[in-house]
Amino acid sequence: MKTMSYSVIRGICAIVMGLLLVAWPEAAIVYLVIAIGAMFLVPGAVSILGYILKGRALGAMFPIAGVGSLLFGLWLMISPAFFVGILMYVLGAVLVFAGISQLVQLSNARGWAQVSFGFYVMPVLILIAGLVVLLNPFAAATIPFIILGVSSIVYGITDIINLIRFRKKEGKTMSGEVIIEDVTPIEELPNEIQK
Repeated sequence: MKTMSYSVIRGICAIVMGLLLVAWPEAAIVYLVIAIGAMFLVPGAVSILGYILKGRALGAMFPIAGVGSLLFGLWLMISPAFFVGILMYVLGAVLVFAGISQLVQLSNARGWAQVSFGFYVMPVLILIAGLVVLLNPFAAATIPFIILGVSSIVYGITDIINLIRFRKKEGKTMSGEVIIEDVTPIEELPNEIQK
């Protein structure tokens, strides 16, 4: 029964998490940046605390990288939307340059080889994706979280359906065979009988 209840809880949690990601993907992005900020803040704070508690007495150098990590973590946690915007603009620019670069390479390749129309499809799609990200960076950032949310909902629903559909009856398998839970070993036979 414990396995069944854990599976139901796991499925319900997956569905709830998926619904939250689909309903508020913008919040998920912000909380992800805040979590990354915490991952910078905590090691920085620990290194500074270690220096204050023991490092000065041992003559260790002041942890400048720890201060940088702490400040960067605080900055990420205080203004996460700013970093999401910067990251998406950088990603959009990289995609635009990558698409243009591939188009130029294909154009140059036409000088010595035949390049069919199909080779231009992916660079054009990359270029369009970059332009979409540049024109609407925050909406483009939410798409992966929406996909993750939908996947989580589907996982939770199928997990619960599978649990209901393929669960074992108490003490019996699906075919009605009795499950043996405890076996008492028989004493070993003498060597003469085994031969």
